[in-house]
Amino acid sequence: MARILLNDVRKSYAGNQVIHGITMDIPDGEFVVIVGPSGCGKSTLLRMVAGLEAITDGTIEIGGTVVNKLEPRQRDIAMVFQNYALYPHMSVRENMAYGLKIARMQASEIEARVQRAAKMLELEPFLDRKPRALSGGQRQRVAMGRALVREPAAFLLDEPLSNLDAKLRVQMRLQIKEMHLNTGQTTLYVTHDQVEAMTLADRLIVMNKGVAEQIATPLEVYQTPATEFVAGFIGSPAMNIFSVESRGYSAILPGGHVLPLPGIPHEGALRLGLRPEHLRPAAPGENAIPVELRSVERLGADAFGYGVIRGSDTAMTLRLPGTSQARRGDVVELVPDPAHLHFFDADTGARIAEA
Repeated sequence: MARILLNDVRKSYAGNQVIHGITMDIPDGEFVVIVGPSGCGKSTLLRMVAGLEAITDGTIEIGGTVVNKLEPRQRDIAMVFQNYALYPHMSVRENMAYGLKIARMQASEIEARVQRAAKMLELEPFLDRKPRALSGGQRQRVAMGRALVREPAAFLLDEPLSNLDAKLRVQMRLQIKEMHLNTGQTTLYVTHDQVEAMTLADRLIVMNKGVAEQIATPLEVYQTPATEFVAGFIGSPAMNIFSVESRGYSAILPGGHVLPLPGIPHEGALRLGLRPEHLRPAAPGENAIPVELRSVERLGADAFGYGVIRGSDTAMTLRLPGTSQARRGDVVELVPDPAHLHFFDADTGARIAEA
């Protein structure tokens, strides 16, 4: 196990900077998830920690050693890739043991480590099977077991669940969390799936265009997003964010609707963020946001309505009870929870603290 320290890490290709100075201290044993859309630089950052990409500037430390110049095999890390990369002619046992054999470890120690990993990952019944006789989830567990037996200072996982179906992803997510709790090893995990990010991470690095927009716990990122991008990316369904004009303690919404709001930071143009779960039905005579529904998704316990603010083309998503009879064409009057208002600068997208 080891502490990982990123100090102003940058990466450029042909003079074009793709990673813009990321600094982070990852304590021994922490599970950090790097999350963001495709092309944001999350896998590039992970590959720089692994030594598969050279860094342009800054330093990376693993276990107190600067590893900028070290080869991947010298960094005491183990990496699990998106594709399983198993040897098809080898059994599960042989795949898991191969790296240890190359390192000339004693056969008894290799077998002990393979058995421990197989038990942890529920692979014991499959140790003599070839990869072609395994399901996708089982193959991914073998790939993780191959990393686990090395007992590295840190685990690096690059979108390991993206090839699995929805049910298997849930199962594997639970197993990865259980594995981390059992081993306590420092882990860096890359994903574009915010559900994986929120459920697995001790802390998140939310990336956008090579910039770490926010580094914080999942709850902090959800409750106080640092930028408009983070607010729109984290949360399912996504936060409603739209332009308003602030006048005193009222906001002029799209469509000309006036809504009293406490704690508006300043006069003028703002971006207002409202999560669907923080909107409630308005009482009779209460100032509200009128939303004309275009479609309703019924998911059992909940339903999600999708529409526009009446008199505008500004999209709004709302959360409804599963028993709701709302349908296309209905107008739903909604009031935001004043404790969960999010204000962002209209020009920079940065969060603005409430007055």
